[in-house]
Amino acid sequence: MSNGSAGTHAVESRIPSRMDRLPWARWHWLVVIALGVTWILDGLEVTIVGNIAGVLATPDSGLNLTPGQVGLAGGIYIAGACTGALFFSYLTDRFGRKRLFLITLGVYLVFSFLTAFSWSFWSFVVFRFMAGTGIGGEYSAIYSAVDELIPARFRGQVALAISGSYWIGAMMGSALSIFLLNPNLVNQYYGWRVAFWLGAALGICVLLIRRYVPESPRWLLTHGRTEEAEETTKYIEEEVRRESRRELPEVEGPPLTVEQRESIGFGIILRAMFQMYPKRTILGLTLMGSQAFLYNAIFFTYALVLTQFYGISSGSVPYYIFPFAVGNVLGPWLLGRFFDTIGRVAMISGCYFISGGLLALTGYLFYLDILTATTQTILWCIVFFFASAAASAGYLTVSEIFPMEIRAMAIALFYSIATAVGGISGPVLFGNIIGTGNAGKLFVAYLVGAGFMIFAAIIELVLGVRSEGKSLENVERPLTAIEEATGTSAASSA
Repeated sequence: MSNGSAGTHAVESRIPSRMDRLPWARWHWLVVIALGVTWILDGLEVTIVGNIAGVLATPDSGLNLTPGQVGLAGGIYIAGACTGALFFSYLTDRFGRKRLFLITLGVYLVFSFLTAFSWSFWSFVVFRFMAGTGIGGEYSAIYSAVDELIPARFRGQVALAISGSYWIGAMMGSALSIFLLNPNLVNQYYGWRVAFWLGAALGICVLLIRRYVPESPRWLLTHGRTEEAEETTKYIEEEVRRESRRELPEVEGPPLTVEQRESIGFGIILRAMFQMYPKRTILGLTLMGSQAFLYNAIFFTYALVLTQFYGISSGSVPYYIFPFAVGNVLGPWLLGRFFDTIGRVAMISGCYFISGGLLALTGYLFYLDILTATTQTILWCIVFFFASAAASAGYLTVSEIFPMEIRAMAIALFYSIATAVGGISGPVLFGNIIGTGNAGKLFVAYLVGAGFMIFAAIIELVLGVRSEGKSLENVERPLTAIEEATGTSAASSA
């Protein structure tokens, strides 16, 4: 069947229903490990830079940066991630999830390795920017693939667990830094460089595992590769059947009629996001922007707060980063299943509101000068137990509430805009405030971050989408899905 438009062809398929009915099996763990490790790499990168902030500001490092330059370097890394997200996301929707999550990881590997050879501030930030483009491109490719390969009833908790694994990388970075930043064990000129080399080595191992993750059948279906989509789905079903040692459930629901296209134009993408779904666009930007400001502002400058306000030596910073990372891991891992049971709106709004309120309280105690480095860390562990789940839910939201054809672009656009506003400005602003040594100004900055989180909680209550347990095609039909009653597609009627 065809709708008569050039370059399109309509087909009926139950591939989405077949993928969502599958029981959890070892194959799904392969997907989670091979793709979710992106966050571990990002956490490793960011933590290393956060931990070595004090070292980079000394002549022994070979760079001798100022606190302002450390904050600027963090902002430039995020700028690279935003650029990479936009650039690679279009390629992800155009050429497929698998091809791009191999390419973007390769970009990260090359420039993470080169970062270790930095000889000046500008060489350092150029390599960091390019490594960031790889990580940014990973986000859109990875979230698109995970959402499309994981059964609907597990999607929320899996997405949160993957996002939370960022802090596994943070713990790894902290553990490495304890050794590599000890001047009695490793020369400080080489210690931070070795950390970047080790991150690249981990990425190479992951690249080898990713070869076994197939292309998304959903993507293949909408891009005119019906036979390949069927073959891939059959392969996945056979793997799950063999591993679970039981017959698969019957496929329920009517088939989906899809108008196949090689690509979706930018005009349709922009109309879909800003005309068809303006409320969802506001929701996504608010959730992503608030968490980006909070996280990047605090974490990129955490070491500076410890060294300049609490007198902690740069070599001891990792001991405080490690428990902070543990709190961030436990949040999405322990709360994740409730996003699929209690529901998205209640859990997302609750986590944003609680983390915002606790941050304001913690900032006030910091201003009163009654905290120590230890109690400050304990309080931040509690704050970010909830903030980590909230941030992970922000990524989950923007990855599942838009049609499949623009999923990667939607993730990239929200990530880039929100992170450019909050993620770049946060580290630069906080870095300069910390450089003044003024606790009052820093308290005001903490209040701003808390206010953003509470505002996001309100927006979620008003505009949140109840997508728990629903197939992606039921949360929002593909732009190319044909309405049988009218015979026209959402894409053509947008």
